[in-house]
Amino acid sequence: MTAPALSAPRIPRPPAGRAPHAPSLVRAAGRVLLRRAAQAVAVLLVVTVTCFVIVQNLPGDIAFRIAAGRYGYDKVDATAAAQVGAQLGLDAPAWRQLAGWMSDALRLDLGTSLVTGAAVTDELSHHLGATLQLAAAALAVSVVLGSAAGVLAARSRGGVVDRLTDAWVAVVRALPPFVLGLVLIIVFSVQLGWVPAAGHGERGSVVLPALTLAVGLSGLFARVTRDAVAQVLDSEQVRFAETKGLGRHVVLIRHVLRNAGVTLVAYVGVQVLVLVEGVVVVESLFAWPGLGHALVHAVFWRDIPAMQATVLALALIVVIVSTLVDLAVLALDPRTREDL
Repeated sequence: MTAPALSAPRIPRPPAGRAPHAPSLVRAAGRVLLRRAAQAVAVLLVVTVTCFVIVQNLPGDIAFRIAAGRYGYDKVDATAAAQVGAQLGLDAPAWRQLAGWMSDALRLDLGTSLVTGAAVTDELSHHLGATLQLAAAALAVSVVLGSAAGVLAARSRGGVVDRLTDAWVAVVRALPPFVLGLVLIIVFSVQLGWVPAAGHGERGSVVLPALTLAVGLSGLFARVTRDAVAQVLDSEQVRFAETKGLGRHVVLIRHVLRNAGVTLVAYVGVQVLVLVEGVVVVESLFAWPGLGHALVHAVFWRDIPAMQATVLALALIVVIVSTLVDLAVLALDPRTREDL
């Protein structure tokens, strides 16, 4: 008798028309976009109501502040303030004023400035461009400085570079942005005369405000980079790559940076939150015509439509950047798609 022929085991195929079991990037990205869109709507409601309540409870007469912003303090009295209040409808119930602004905002009409009379949308587009320019420069510098310092510290853990990085991180995190900005102005503008001290449009005017924001952010990024790279260096895949005879630079670029990049990209979203907080102070210090500078003036003059639109733009920037970070993490690490 002849032995029966051995046949290869049959591998079951998925039913026709069904997607493979591996998570889909497009499907996961769609769920992220839907979730962030709902978050953006919630941000619109919360920011609008919060700003309106805060302004209504600030000390002083709103109509008098607006009139002073229009005509100057020396030309404003109680009669002029009352006329401005009646003209702008400030004597109407607060809920009616809020409902009117929210109704206009849903139609993408942010109203007009109570002080200048210009369309808030036109002013917002100018300030938004300046803020994006400053934020992009600061974020790029902080990522380069922080990642370089973090990688060097991780490769020499416990050494001189690692200890110097720890000291640098502690110093820049403890130093307030306005103090650092004043130091940079004194050194690079007053003493050396290399760049302008303030303003916008001149050559090199973005250098000092971008450095003021970037130095503090780079400290945070250096610490996160150091921990992420050190964790990957201790992993089994890196030890296996080294046993194959791969050089240290090849292992660093091909294995370490790629795996640590997931953590670093996700941390960019956290940096944006810190960046938005620092923009308000730094733009006012350097007279940079961005959203932070506009927000300070809107609060001072009680310009409610301008203030609400400015805060809303800052909040939506955080939502948009967080969305881009989520999409980048999904593309870099397929494991994150399983939770969606």
